Amino acid sequence: MFEVIKTEGKARRGVFQCAHGVVQTPVFMNVGTQAAIKGAVSSHDLEAIGCQVELSNTYHLHLRPGNDVVRAMGGLHAFMDWKGPILTDSGGFQVFSLSGLRKIREEGVTFASHIDGRRIFMGPEESMQIQSDLGSDIAMAFDECVENPAAYDYAKASCERTLRWLERCKKEHDRLNALPDTVNPKQMLFGINQGATYPDLRVWHMKETAKIDCDGYAIGGLAVGEPTQVMYDIIDVVEPHMPKDKPRYLMGVGTPSNIIEAVARGVDFFDCVMPARNARHGKLYTWEGTINIKNEKYKTDASPIDPTCDCPACRSFSRAYLRHLFAAGEMLAMRLAVLHNLHFYNELMARIRKSLDEGTFDQFRAEYSGKLDRRL
Repeated sequence: MFEVIKTEGKARRGVFQCAHGVVQTPVFMNVGTQAAIKGAVSSHDLEAIGCQVELSNTYHLHLRPGNDVVRAMGGLHAFMDWKGPILTDSGGFQVFSLSGLRKIREEGVTFASHIDGRRIFMGPEESMQIQSDLGSDIAMAFDECVENPAAYDYAKASCERTLRWLERCKKEHDRLNALPDTVNPKQMLFGINQGATYPDLRVWHMKETAKIDCDGYAIGGLAVGEPTQVMYDIIDVVEPHMPKDKPRYLMGVGTPSNIIEAVARGVDFFDCVMPARNARHGKLYTWEGTINIKNEKYKTDASPIDPTCDCPACRSFSRAYLRHLFAAGEMLAMRLAVLHNLHFYNELMARIRKSLDEGTFDQFRAEYSGKLDRRL
């Protein structure tokens, strides 16, 4: 299922195998929350720009079109015509992001739908059922992502409850996988570490979570308001207690520099809406830093976004043309920009893997960790 084939310090070069293919790690998962990448990018586009794993969201797909609809259409792979691996978030992040629309109790969480206000209940069993209907390759355990900073007593009670929820997730996940009509009976389950920014809670929770036999383990509840160095410190605290033979996933992170630094700390999987969201607002990544394509200085710039890039936008179009598309409000602006940024992130991971293969990751980190986040 997962093999670490090479290391450099704590950084790991691995191979992960699941029902819908083999994934080379470290890997960035391209976020298609509602079974689509925002910016008019299809699953066929993802394949063309080097995406290995697509990520969709349990809560949003439960609301529309409904997991029953996706199941009737043959599961998420058939529904969106994506042949590669898929990871589904559990709905736990919405416990954080929709804090004004939900109520938490031991059984689970009651949400008021952000679409029409109707009440929805989701607990560990419901999350597992929805993800089973979606047929993803990796299901995430249902958890609570708390805001940072959080009161110690609340964070402690929350991660204790998340542990109890994981035990329920594991039991229900095993039951669903054993059913004869399950969409993907080889679906895997990843547990999630929580504990806010308190090192003692993080360590305790990771030790206890690792006792429950999951197919991988994630670090959740970071990049939600804490300083970047605090995030790195938490990863450093948690990593020694994560199983060495299982994949590690840092949820919702982050910038190119964040990814490089987290790889250096032993992380294998990443996801973030940032590259697509930034693209839709004209912030584009290059190997020299970021640019705002809407700036006046690009009005007559005939060069591509990045002269070294081989994405569909850079192969054919100039900065001047892309700037014009944004100024004119053309949908093509977002499509080309999103394709570029996602291609960049997938290429970033490919270069990280190559540097690990060649034993030059330290040099890669020294050259690019700071450079890629600077504004040009």
